[in-house]
Amino acid sequence: MDSKKIKSIVKENYSKIATGKKCGCSCSCSEAKQISKSIGYTDEEMSNVPEANLGLGCGNPTAMAMIKEGDTVLDLGSGAGFDAFLAAKRVGKSGKVIGVDFSEEMIKRAKNNAKDYEYKNVDFVYGDIEDLPIKDNSIDVIISNCVINLAPSKEKVFKESHRVLKHGGKMFVSDIVLLGELTEEQKSNSDLISGCVAGAIQKEDYLGIMKAAGLQVKILGEDKGISKRQYNGIALESLKVEATKK
Repeated sequence: MDSKKIKSIVKENYSKIATGKKCGCSCSCSEAKQISKSIGYTDEEMSNVPEANLGLGCGNPTAMAMIKEGDTVLDLGSGAGFDAFLAAKRVGKSGKVIGVDFSEEMIKRAKNNAKDYEYKNVDFVYGDIEDLPIKDNSIDVIISNCVINLAPSKEKVFKESHRVLKHGGKMFVSDIVLLGELTEEQKSNSDLISGCVAGAIQKEDYLGIMKAAGLQVKILGEDKGISKRQYNGIALESLKVEATKK
């Protein structure tokens, strides 16, 4: 399936999720809190902006990230803003968080959440993570939660991430990677394409692409149990990675 078709499927599904017309990532809407707790969020974090928690993640990148007061943080695939708002609390008034998403409905929902909860140090921007609307060498920390697997070109995503990071800047990613092979039927299944599975690649390939983009990679954790909890036993895991721009 070509990249335009994949992106069209992903955008349509996540736009429906943003407007409450569909649930995502193998979960029902009522399970968002339960799923978030199972992948590492605390009760305090989940109560921060509960309207932003759509139960779509596969980890808690803000918990891993070395975010300091005054940092500029970029959230790739920011959705309704759940992780961006957690990062915003850590960067403080002197810092800034930028969320990028290519669903206009998600951007609208995130901006409404920011307004309702009076977050003034967060900006949500429409854009494709394969072609970021961000200046070179301008970001201290990148976070991303179960999103890069949705991008047809992981190479472009990590090259763009390298471009926008400051020298010595870090990227903290939770993402789905494969530990076995998918069938051709699974690879072309629309629900699996938008559900974090069909677009995922093998773990070693994923790490290799990051390294080829100029990032120094360190594995922080691997959650194999998520396969049974959320993905009906498909041979995959949630990989937690710290990557540093050399």
